[in-house]
This record gives sequence, structure tokens and C-alpha cells, in this order.
Amino acid sequence: MTTPPPSEPETAAVPTCYRHPGRETYVRCQRCDRPICPDCMREASVGFQCPECVAEGNKTVRRTQTVFGGKAVTAPRATWTLLVLNVLAYVAETLSPGPVIANFQMDAGAVYYGEWWRLVTGAFLHAPLTGNTFMITHILFNMWALYVIGPELERRLGSLRFLALYLLSALGGAVAVYLFGIAAVGASGAIYGMFGALFVVSRRLGYDARGVLWLIGINAVITFMVPTISWQGHLGGLITGAVVGGILAYAPQRSRNAFQWGGCALVLAALVAVVLTMPPYIYQLQLGFPS
Repeated sequence: MTTPPPSEPETAAVPTCYRHPGRETYVRCQRCDRPICPDCMREASVGFQCPECVAEGNKTVRRTQTVFGGKAVTAPRATWTLLVLNVLAYVAETLSPGPVIANFQMDAGAVYYGEWWRLVTGAFLHAPLTGNTFMITHILFNMWALYVIGPELERRLGSLRFLALYLLSALGGAVAVYLFGIAAVGASGAIYGMFGALFVVSRRLGYDARGVLWLIGINAVITFMVPTISWQGHLGGLITGAVVGGILAYAPQRSRNAFQWGGCALVLAALVAVVLTMPPYIYQLQLGFPS
């Protein structure tokens, strides 16, 4: 009996990348087991994955959040942006103090007649030098406070919530000037708003807030002792900041985003309504403003 000759071994198909069919590869995705070439490999905890599996896995990863629900902050970019804007505005008013102050400071009468931008722009201006170097302390103190307190609050709240707090506090200070003052410049309303929010946030987290109370108290004494300081802007900003800080810090977790942004929207609406429905009382009394 004759033994048949051995058959030729079958040639196994060489696997190719599922995304690049012309590329041979023996590496497979750890999740879907499809062959992937070096350009398609994404390093995983074990082996490699394909781009589609990596994208699908990222959908299920929870976004890192701050303690009060905002996106986690690695660098306080909102604080640095506000610092830069304040400094640039100060440079502009130093180079051309007359036009900048005249057109952008907070002025109760001008706001009444429709120049609403002053409610915001006035918070980015400060007392110009105008030959008096002592006035530079105005912007130096405010920027020092923003530099020291801003990053802490931004990391606790998240950048967007911190911006909302800052701008609403600035607006609250401007509305108080509108009602009970005549004109003012400075970021003090926003800074005092941060003081108020820092106190609320500290209490919410169980920290000792006595240091913040001392800070507020000392600055309150200075506010009422120096006649050129706008106590209206300071007080309005402090109250608004404390209210917004409470909304952000005490929002119920199950409906946190809706509560926080809805609350901020209500504060904004209330401030706008005040300006729309009420006259600038002190301006009216002191300058004979028509009722």
C-alpha cells in the first residue's frame, strides 16, 4: 500500500488593520479584538485599544467636578483673565483719563438715561493717578485681593460659577451706587462680593470663618472712615456676593445645576428690575434730578 505524499500546509490569512486594510498587524484591541496597526493603537491600562473603543469608554467616565458642581479647575484662568482686564483698563485710563472715566465710569444719572454699560464697565476702572500717586493703592488693593482670594474661590466653585459670582457682585455694587450714590469706579463691589461668598463657602464646608469676618470688618471700618470710598458699592457687592455664594454653595445636589443657574438668573433679573423701576434717589436729591 502506497502512502500518499504529505499535503502542503494551508497558508493562514495575515491579519490587517481594520482601519487600514493594507497594513499587516498582529496586535488586537483589548476590548473588541479587532486588529490594529501602530497608528491606531491607543495605550490602555492593559495592552492597546482602538480609537472607537477609547471614545466609547470616555463617554462613561465621570467628569471631575469641584465640590459645588463646577468643572474641576487646574489653573484659575478666570481669575487671571479678570486681573489682566482690570490692568488693561487701568492702563487705558492712565493714558487717557478724561474720556475713559467720562464714558465708562458708573454714573447714576447716565445709567438712568440709558447708558447701561456703565453698570459693568465701571467695575473695571479705578481711581486714576492724575498727579496723585496715592491713588494707585486703589487698584493695588483690589488686584491683591483678587489674586489672593480669586484662585481659592474659582477652584471651589469652578470657573463659570466664579465668573457669575464676580460679575453679579460687581453689578450689585453698581446698582447700590445707582440707588444711593452719584458716581464711582472700581472693582471693590466684586471684591467685597468675593468676601461675602468666601464667608458663606467656608461655613458650608465647615471651616473656621472668623478670619473672613475679621477681613470684612476691617474693610468695613475703612470704608466708612475714608470719605472718598463708595460705601454703596462695597455694601451692595458684599450682599450680592453673599446671596450668590449661598445659592452656589447650598444648592441641592439632585438639581444642583438648575438651582444654581436659575438662582443666578433670578439675582440678575432682580438687579435689572431695580434699575428699570426705581430712580437714582441720591442723584435726584443732590443734583435736582427730575422725578
